[in-house]
Amino acid sequence: MPKPILFDPSHYSNLTAEDQALLQLGYGRAVEALERNITPKGFSACSLEDNQVCGTDANYRSVWARDGAKTIIWTLDLDEPHIRECQFETLRTILTHQAPAGQLPAHVLIETDEPEYGGVGGITSIDSALWTIIAVHHLCRHLDDWSLADEFRDTLQRAVDWLGALDANNCGLLEIPEAGDWTDLFARSYHVLYDEVLWHRCLQCHADMLDHQGEGDRAADYRKWSEHVKKMIVRRFWPSTALDESQSGPSFADVQYQLGDARYLVAQVSPFNYSWRCDVYGNLLAYLTKLVDKEKAMMTFRFLWGVGVNEPGPVRNMYPPIHAGDPEWRDYFAVNVLNLPDHYHNGGIWPFIGGLWVRYIHRLGMPDVARRELVKLARLCSQGITTEWEFNEWHHAATGRPMGKAYQAWSAASFVKACHDLHLEPEPDGQF
Repeated sequence: MPKPILFDPSHYSNLTAEDQALLQLGYGRAVEALERNITPKGFSACSLEDNQVCGTDANYRSVWARDGAKTIIWTLDLDEPHIRECQFETLRTILTHQAPAGQLPAHVLIETDEPEYGGVGGITSIDSALWTIIAVHHLCRHLDDWSLADEFRDTLQRAVDWLGALDANNCGLLEIPEAGDWTDLFARSYHVLYDEVLWHRCLQCHADMLDHQGEGDRAADYRKWSEHVKKMIVRRFWPSTALDESQSGPSFADVQYQLGDARYLVAQVSPFNYSWRCDVYGNLLAYLTKLVDKEKAMMTFRFLWGVGVNEPGPVRNMYPPIHAGDPEWRDYFAVNVLNLPDHYHNGGIWPFIGGLWVRYIHRLGMPDVARRELVKLARLCSQGITTEWEFNEWHHAATGRPMGKAYQAWSAASFVKACHDLHLEPEPDGQF
């Protein structure tokens, strides 16, 4: 059966001919940007030839677990042999550098093949293992070839065991150290929405791989575990004044929640406080992984649209940003002026999250709005610091100007995935 036309003019009739041409151009440039990141060890975080690095920036010259996994998942529909080979090599590079306890590396330096397991201050990277397990599953399922999962069966199980040990109090949710995930210069810890959403999806993926390995009983246990995690996330991160009679008693954070009702999943919860800010990225992932239902996702969309997280381009990773003097502010946010308000993880614009935003809107059943947002994303990605169409890592949320590395793999891959999803049904099976 032939594939649908990617940019069928009849589907994009609400756009001008100029906008349609921009999307076609952007798609081609995104694939070119992706190809700049192909190395013998897998996808680099950003193009090695187009970025100067110094100091800690040297770690960009690596195969990163989280970057590589997302790049793989979002480019599965590209059938070119060199891209498919790079997908496999990315995962092999990460999986063959497992630590004795089961931890997977945050990244592996391309020149030296040296793994690093932590980020700033040597703090462990939790989402590296989460994303890797998810990516192995998605690649195997897409190809209907489970040989990679079989080859690294023990490695994947040890990684899941290591992650499960982070649930130190057996509540179902992982206890995350500060700066223990992609926000490696940011103050979130204990129960962090983004990581818990990935943990839920990771358990589902691991269960599916066990099923294909003939271990149905163990798979059922992991699925039951994932359902418990899902219930815990919704209960803990979606504040409500409605009482749940199944609870034995409210926690300190639960008492705080009863001050009002949420329109989104809050960013962080601990026994002592919670962050009421909206982790845009985490909320988009929650719906795209079918953790929250459409009703809740629409409430979140209305909030995000109302506050303008897609302005001047899609989309800010968090709303609102944290300013000095706020209880959530940390002095280290000013290191290299990286996490000032509207910068980087502190409310900066990330094109790869913009791709999720486009797909989120499409999944909600608003394809015309999604296509217009895809045009805005294309205009954002068409910018560059030295040349056009750099698909930069991130942009300043006030000016919209690019400030991150050029030809970032996940920025290009997310744009490709958004283009693909917009010619599919709003709720295709298993999309992420």
